Amino acid sequence: MAELFFRFAPSPNGRLHLGHAYSALFTAQQAKIHSATFLLRIEDIDQARCKPVFAEQAEADLRWLGLDWPQPVRYQSRHMHEYTVIIDRLERLGLLYPCFCTRAKLSTAPGAKDPDGTTVYPGYCRLMTRMDRNRRMTAGEPYALRLDMAKAILAAGPDLSFHETGCGPDGETGVVACAPQAWGDVVLARKDIATSYHIAVVHDDAIQGITHITRGIDLFHATSIHRVLQSILELPVPVYMHHRLIPDDTGRKLSKSHGDRSLAALREEGVTPDMIREQLGF
Repeated sequence: MAELFFRFAPSPNGRLHLGHAYSALFTAQQAKIHSATFLLRIEDIDQARCKPVFAEQAEADLRWLGLDWPQPVRYQSRHMHEYTVIIDRLERLGLLYPCFCTRAKLSTAPGAKDPDGTTVYPGYCRLMTRMDRNRRMTAGEPYALRLDMAKAILAAGPDLSFHETGCGPDGETGVVACAPQAWGDVVLARKDIATSYHIAVVHDDAIQGITHITRGIDLFHATSIHRVLQSILELPVPVYMHHRLIPDDTGRKLSKSHGDRSLAALREEGVTPDMIREQLGF
């Protein structure tokens, strides 16, 4: 029987909060149910926001909750060259193009919204001639690399789907048809970050042999992007299980950026791991 692997993969751009605790405990619980191995991965490709101290604190918080995992922990920042190889491969396949659009230009762009509520990229740079692209790149203009989604869908093949053992935002479960076109031409690399979450996560899940992915329901629709990349790159397809999010008292999703109370702050107030487990339903 093949070994099964689950993973919890936080980004160290702040202290962990109750939402992270729920996701970590949920993943560990599912790993136990499936007699699988629970792995920790640190997703720190954004070096401007991610700090080593937050990664150390995350590991300490998770151990405080009673979790453990095999060593060494995979840090994405130590494997950037692997993601560059993938970017180069997609470029050779003719699936990427440089986009020189500024944030200001994109902020006023018209069009439909993607599943995250951001305007789908209108394709301003998609039809730019090779001569114009080379001229602007040679001149040193900053640019991002976008996935030509229409070409990528053709390369990935028809009828992409994934197996959902949890539940999507609209009750989706079982075999779920993918809709990557809803995202448009997503950014896969840019000047300040040489890769994207999408590239790093599908590569790492494959290289680590992750068989089951448990994560928040807010990432449900992103699975369509990941399935396109998995198909093109000929990567194995995990089973997916998306879980509920933990809201604050107003119903808003907990967030580090909103300054929601961290696990460390709760610990200092006398909250115990058992109290957190009980509060979160474990």
